[in-house]
Amino acid sequence: MEWVFGGLVLVAFGAVLRRVLRMNSDGPKPGPVPLGLAREAIYRPIALELETQAAILGISLNDAFEERDSGHSDNAWCLVHLSTSEWGRLAEIVVALLNTVNEYMPLARVAVPVRSLATQHFKSRIMIELMRTHELVQQLVFRSKLRFQLHIRTLRRAAETVTADFRHEYHAAEDAGNQSPDLWRLLDLEAHDFDLITKETLLAFRAFLPCLRDSDLAGFAAEIKSVMPRGVRTVSVAVER
Repeated sequence: MEWVFGGLVLVAFGAVLRRVLRMNSDGPKPGPVPLGLAREAIYRPIALELETQAAILGISLNDAFEERDSGHSDNAWCLVHLSTSEWGRLAEIVVALLNTVNEYMPLARVAVPVRSLATQHFKSRIMIELMRTHELVQQLVFRSKLRFQLHIRTLRRAAETVTADFRHEYHAAEDAGNQSPDLWRLLDLEAHDFDLITKETLLAFRAFLPCLRDSDLAGFAAEIKSVMPRGVRTVSVAVER
């Protein structure tokens, strides 16, 4: 039990120190830093791609729920089937983007602003448990770059975890031929959480861009272009002069 007590002491100490350093301040926070032409050219295609794919997934799932509520269970499940492909494609883009940001983290030249992944913003059990662990670990990390790196890795793990669970539940229901109300509720909650993860990923990507030197932008853009799935809009590698 000593290690449990020691862990609680560390968490409590971290919480106190964060308060002293005003890391939990609820005061007004600065808005997003203007990107400039070169960074905007990198950000805009990815933002458009993520927003478009997320909208398509959301519409597909909403249509599935409407068909279910209308008593058209076969049509509803066909739409869920179509949604699994769109979900997988979006998850692939999200994970590839987060991996690239994490790879270029050592090149960040200024403190990276970090958003909080609050547990209460998530709805599915699997994400609530993950975010509770994240909040505990975050209390012990004080350096801005390390906190942002933890943020990126948590988003990546969250995207992979909720996607894997969605696929597992879908295939289990498909094999059993049973789409229970509990399953539909789970799909609804996990879809909400995945949409939130996608939005947080885009915000993190935007926050990271101003922290890269101009000389690193071309390499970063080329790396993103190389890891994006086929069909994703190309990323400019132009650099401001």
